[in-house]
Amino acid sequence: MPRIAPRTRKALLTLHLVTSLGWLGADLVLLTLGIAAQRGADPAVVYPVAGLVGTVLFAPLSVLVWLVGVASALLTPWGLLRYRWVVIKLVITTVMVGLVLFLLTPNLRHAAALGAALPARDRADLVIAPAVSTSLMIIATVLSTYKPWGRRPAGGTTRDRPARPAAPRHAPIRK
Repeated sequence: MPRIAPRTRKALLTLHLVTSLGWLGADLVLLTLGIAAQRGADPAVVYPVAGLVGTVLFAPLSVLVWLVGVASALLTPWGLLRYRWVVIKLVITTVMVGLVLFLLTPNLRHAAALGAALPARDRADLVIAPAVSTSLMIIATVLSTYKPWGRRPAGGTTRDRPARPAAPRHAPIRK
């Protein structure tokens, strides 16, 4: 595992926090816009704004958070696969990035193009997706704060396990 200087580690942590908070903020904006449209705000205004926020802010931040998080894990003593909480955060974030890039962003672009003509069933998706995403981000934050469960068992990858000394070889005992 490469070691980085404390100043560099703190800069990486700060970048991870700032990008994560930006991602959460953009998610809350999308949730607010989705709720506003459900409560009667003009969809011809709300959905183009949501499409812009999703495409220009939310999607790029999701990728940046993932990249900085992986770099942080690889360059610090936490490691990428050493601790269960890091693995769970990695899985949550990877799934969320995939959903943002391949499902939510195209849906937001579609909603922006249709505006008021967006069907009611699709409008609900633009509230549910950011609500679930916000919940998952809060779970990831709790994992980062409390760091539950400790290290993974020694059955992890060989790169993450400390080297064990070889068992001594003895000559067979003859009678």
